[in-house]
This record gives sequence, C-alpha cells and structure tokens, in this order.
Amino acid sequence: MACISSNFGSSLRIFDGHHRHTSRPFVSFHNRCVLGNSSSVFHVSPLHSNPVNHYGPRDCCLFNGYRSFSAAFSSLALDSGLAEERVAVLVIGGGGREHAICYALKKSPSCDAVFCAPGNAGISSAGDASCISDLDILDSSSVISFCQKWDIGLVVVGPEGPLVAGLANDLVKAGIPTFGPSSEAAALEGSKNFMKNLCDKYGIPTAKYHTFTDSFAAKKYIKEQGAPIVIKADGLAAGKGVIVATTLEEAYEAVDSMLHRSFALVDGENAIPLESAQDHKRVGDGDTGPNTGGMGAYSPAPVLTNELISVVMESIILPTVKGMSEEGCKFVGVLYAGLMIEKKSGLPKLIEYNVRFGDPECQVLMVRLESDLAQVLLAACRGELSGVSLNWSSGSAMVVVMASNGYPGGYEKGTVIRNLEEAENVAPSTKIFHAGTALDSNGNFIATGGRVLGVTAMGRDLQEARDRAYQAVEEINWQGGFYRRDIGWRALPQKKLSPKA
Repeated sequence: MACISSNFGSSLRIFDGHHRHTSRPFVSFHNRCVLGNSSSVFHVSPLHSNPVNHYGPRDCCLFNGYRSFSAAFSSLALDSGLAEERVAVLVIGGGGREHAICYALKKSPSCDAVFCAPGNAGISSAGDASCISDLDILDSSSVISFCQKWDIGLVVVGPEGPLVAGLANDLVKAGIPTFGPSSEAAALEGSKNFMKNLCDKYGIPTAKYHTFTDSFAAKKYIKEQGAPIVIKADGLAAGKGVIVATTLEEAYEAVDSMLHRSFALVDGENAIPLESAQDHKRVGDGDTGPNTGGMGAYSPAPVLTNELISVVMESIILPTVKGMSEEGCKFVGVLYAGLMIEKKSGLPKLIEYNVRFGDPECQVLMVRLESDLAQVLLAACRGELSGVSLNWSSGSAMVVVMASNGYPGGYEKGTVIRNLEEAENVAPSTKIFHAGTALDSNGNFIATGGRVLGVTAMGRDLQEARDRAYQAVEEINWQGGFYRRDIGWRALPQKKLSPKA
C-alpha cells in the first residue's frame, strides 16, 4: 500500500529580486491511501519561480519521473484498478463566491489541486486554494498558458465580466474544459433585452416589458402602467440591475426589492436544479435602504417548494436551454433565475437571468453540497449531466454578510479586522468566506471592498444555522464594518439581536 498523506494549498510569501510580493504554491495531495502493490514514494517540494515567470515551469517538479501530479495519480490509479478521474482546477475570480467554490472543490475527492486567480488573502490563508494574484484573468492567452503549464483539467469562471469578455470561448477553443458560458450565451445576463426577446420567441413566461433609451419615455411608460413595476438596466450590474417598485415614487427612484431565485446547472442540452436559496438585497433591516449585491442568504428557502422548482425547471429553465441551443449558442454553466411569483396563479415568471453562481447564495449552497463538485462540473462541460443527481446536507445554512461602513455608497478601505479565527471556532460548522480582504504589513486582515466577509454556518434547521452565524459575527472585532441583524426574517420568527457592546 502506498499512502500519500499531505495537503495542497499552502503558500510561501516571498520577495523576489524586484521586492515584489509574490506567492509560491506548494504541490501536494489530498489525504489518500492508494491500494495495490505499488511502493512509490512521492517527493513534494515548492514549485520554482523566476522573475519572468511567477508560475514556474511545470517541468521543474518531477514525481517519480512524471511531469505532472495528474499523470502520477493516473499511473497509481491504473496500478490499483481505480477508475476515478483526478483533476487540477483553476477558479477565476476573487470574491466570496469564488472562495466558496474553492472550498467545495477542496472537499471534492477527485480534485488534486485548486488554484484561484486572482483570489484573495482569505482564500490563501485558509488553505482553500493557491492564489495566483498576478494572473490577468481578462487576458485569455495568459490564462491558457497557465492552464497548459499546470495541466489544469477544469476551469470554473466565477464573475460575469470575464464570461462576457469571451474567456470561456477561448479556453474551450484551446481544448480546456471550462464551466461557464460563451460570450454569446452570457448575453442572457449581459443584455436584459436579449433575454426578453428569447423568452418571447420560445414562450417562456416573463413579465410584460418595454425597452427605452431615454428616461423621459421610460417614466411616461411607468406612469401609464402603474405600480408595482420592475425596472432593469441593460448590461452588467453585478447583481444590482433589477428594480421592483411598489409605488410610482419608488419606480422613479429605482429602489430594489427582493426576488425569488432558482439555480440550475446546464450542460448545453440538459439541466439539473440546485437547492433553493433566498438572498437579501436591501442594505437595511426589514428590507429597507438602497439595493446591494446581497447582505445575506439562507438555504433551503421554504417559499421555493419542490413543486415550484419543478414548475420553474419545466416552464422556464429547460425551454431556455433548448432555445439557446436552437439559436446556435449552447449554454454551459449556471443559470440563476430571478423570479416573481404571481399571487393569483402561484406560477413563476422570469424577471432576469444571471449566468454565474449568485453571491452570497453560492456560499450557503457550497457548504451544503455533499457531491463531488469537480466531477459534477466536468460532467456539465462534457454534456453529460443527464442522470446526474446532487446530494445535499439535510440541515440548513445561513450566511451573514459583513460590509464596510457606508456601503453601498462610499466607504473607507484599510480598516483592520480581528478575531476571525476565534469567530470560526466559536460555534460548530462555521466558515468565514472572504470577499474583499487583504493583509497589511503587520499580517492583519484589512477590508478592501464594500462587501467584505460572508460569515456562514450550518445547523440542523434554519434557527440553529442563524444562531451559529450571528454568534460568529458578534465575535469578530471590526469597527469599520456593519451587518444586517435580521437575515432569514421571512422564514423565521423575528428574533432581535442585542446591540454589540
């Protein structure tokens, strides 16, 4: 029996000859015992870099004569009769969503290594991935070169920007399996008008709409139609492009409200639903104040029953997948539908699509997922989702977002955050995902963005998950941040939190 017991994801901070801070990932493997007669011994060492190539040539690290750990594992798999495919994964992005994806991939039995570009300080410090901060994710040639040198078997694109810019197109053309839609298919999010025209053509239920290019005509239409009414900006809006107004004044002021959300994994022809999740868009308690990218979420969402999810799949998701295929731009990736439920009929209507995992919904989904994420996403890339089923934990999960004071308006950067390790350990099944953090010269975490932390916890039910999440939140010492104190209020009796001393 050859037993490999080590870890991937540690990093060594160094200063090169130009005094620029870099990170050198170490290559090793998940804990794993390989059964068979092999007595192979693997030598694990840092991958070397130089001032020109900070990723380092793959050839400089040999595993018993093999030039990649994938090849080495394939050899052991053949020796021992194992059929499991192993893969190294590159995650594109650097927010809380990407941290959650890295966390889930690290748990995947078939995932040898997880890289994240650019990543962030929290991802690296937690050991959930090796962050490649100087890889330009909008430069396809640089990403392709990195994948080829590191024998990347799967790329997962998190943010919408690189998708619309065509990164997935170029990666697929280079023969690199990529989970994320082409730039043409990403128009489902990048252009609300494209999405609405597709719905009209393929009979997908959506709200009555009209497109305007000037504000005067738009306001005239709002006045004619009355409220409630949904207003959307065409183009990318980082999760903040849909506005639900209950009065004409709100419509004029473009104030957002909460939508129901439904997620599905798509392989171009087939789609399978993810578990339900509910986000909280407004910045203030009781869903007050301006719209944000999301201040918290929980899963499952009681309002999205299995019956309703089935209706959404049959009437909205699958017709969209079929329509995109017939239009010649097959969709591969996550379809994230924003829905309105009609009061009279109880039937869903599509308001918008996002073409990536929602943030912060992704955080609660990834901690609940029990399936091998790497293999599921590879199946999607290969058009093999038919027959795939996902396993989820039976409990609930909640994430509470901690944001910089002033968000979603102007906010100060560089405020120090303390007690994160203590917060993760204060209650069972707690995980803090980083969205906008860095390390200062003293090794302290500092805030670098608007939404900064996603404090996530699991429990036997939503109440326990909520109690654990807020227990961790209140352990964090961050004078420059704030959070909503009522995440989950629609699904739980209101429980007032006492002010933090």
